Amino acid sequence: MKKNMGSTDKIIRVIIAVIIAGLYFTGTISGTLGIVLLVLAGIFVLTSLVSFCPLYAPFGISTCPVNDKK
Repeated sequence: MKKNMGSTDKIIRVIIAVIIAGLYFTGTISGTLGIVLLVLAGIFVLTSLVSFCPLYAPFGISTCPVNDKK
């Protein structure tokens, strides 16, 4: 897998995941919506760890900086 996520993208995803997890575990969000958002938060963390977002690939999106120096 070629990396397609930059540092800023990864940080934003982790922050969103932490907020969602905090809201879920404090009981602010619950039920089906809470579970769906918690799964989404897990996916955000996983994609941040591997620096690859499968949804970016088909659209050719990359937030990873290009290093032109050889």
